[in-house]
Amino acid sequence: MRLYSDSELAKLLDQDIFHRISRVADQMGVECYVVGGYVRDIFLERPSNDIDVVVVGSGIAVASELKQQLGRKAHLSVFKNFGTAQVKIGDEEVEFVGARRESYSHNSRKPIVEDGTLEDDQNRRDFTINAMAICLNADRFGELVDPFNGLADLEDGIIATPLDPEVTFSDDPLRMMRCIRFATQLKFQIEERTFEALEHMANRIKIISGERIEVELNKIIMADTPSRGFVDLQRCGLLQLILPELADLDIVEQRNGRAHKNNFYHTLEVLDNISKDSPLWLRWAALLHDIGKTKTKRWEPLTGWTFHNHNYIGAKMVPEIFRRLKMPMGEEMRYVQKLVDLHMRPQVIADEEVTDSAVRRLLNDAGDDIDDLMKLCEADITSKNEVKKKIFLENFRMVREKLTDLKEKDYKRLLQPCIDGNEIMELFNLKPSRQVGILKQTLKDAVLDNRVENEREPLMQLLMQKAKQMGLVKTTN
Repeated sequence: MRLYSDSELAKLLDQDIFHRISRVADQMGVECYVVGGYVRDIFLERPSNDIDVVVVGSGIAVASELKQQLGRKAHLSVFKNFGTAQVKIGDEEVEFVGARRESYSHNSRKPIVEDGTLEDDQNRRDFTINAMAICLNADRFGELVDPFNGLADLEDGIIATPLDPEVTFSDDPLRMMRCIRFATQLKFQIEERTFEALEHMANRIKIISGERIEVELNKIIMADTPSRGFVDLQRCGLLQLILPELADLDIVEQRNGRAHKNNFYHTLEVLDNISKDSPLWLRWAALLHDIGKTKTKRWEPLTGWTFHNHNYIGAKMVPEIFRRLKMPMGEEMRYVQKLVDLHMRPQVIADEEVTDSAVRRLLNDAGDDIDDLMKLCEADITSKNEVKKKIFLENFRMVREKLTDLKEKDYKRLLQPCIDGNEIMELFNLKPSRQVGILKQTLKDAVLDNRVENEREPLMQLLMQKAKQMGLVKTTN
């Protein structure tokens, strides 16, 4: 981060939009400040196009007058119910709000709002680093107003609340998620009293909707090192309330001197591994890939701890998690579910002989998501045994080579039998039924195992042979 004097801040705000806001505020005789994330990001030297402006008076009135002076090049949106307005000019968006003070009832995060001073407005901010303001009025242009030493917290890498953190989190429990999200994104530490308040107030998260929790979770997942956030969520007790399936992995049992690994911290290592350049839903697949292990864990005297079919059980758990967090139930959920279900397959193939048949079946089941699946499986190699790790990676390289060969040969044509279900029903005068499914699977298995060429004549011979066995074709003596 970089420190600036008021005169240097004035130079940084030497932009047309800020001078126009300044003139409008002075003409209307009101105090006006740029606040929040825009100010924080100036000191962090991060780009930001979203500008929040607090007016000690009517934010809507200042926004409306600014729009008048800017003319057609600006677009004004007014939200009377919230007392806010937005002016959009090109890529810049400026949000205007009147300074206010807030009070909350215990069972709602919707505040009772009254007009207030700048001090009142800064008091209601979530964290000290977001409570700084820079004056835009001409006689004080560039003056930093920092009553809670947010600048010092920025310099020290600290997340703290302006007022009593228990009050801050009780008033709006979503701030607990935001606290951990900011700490994760900025790689900051949460101040001790603030973290203790997270522990004490965790149950208040129950009044927050799944949609709002999902937004913050996604921002944590998309951070450079998302494990930081999930460790904090687990430590303060929030994870058990919002994603208990993941929290329950944080246990190590031991019998006869044999312990299994901590699958919670293993999961976070996989998530960090895959997060170097991966999109959101692949990261979700990494986060949930082992959630079935809690339900499938067994002690077997001869083999030790086992987690048989944890991928299958985990995949069945995915829809409920998405439903609870109000996440999209369409292709995004099915994608995550597929990767959780299939994540052991490449490893099983790599453990044994890498056969054409096994790779064909894997490619058939994974389809267009095969590259993401392989990426997840490679991220899943967290062994500290470098020799073992090297063997796994070499075997995965062999799987990838065979996958590449199949793709180059037009794998969709190779893997889908050229005789389909409609033709089978027509040939044998069948309606959709179990018999049709058996015949289709017979052809598919033969193609995947490369026992017959995917051509009409050999497949028809196989089909007729199976149909005779099933009594669908009369045999003649």
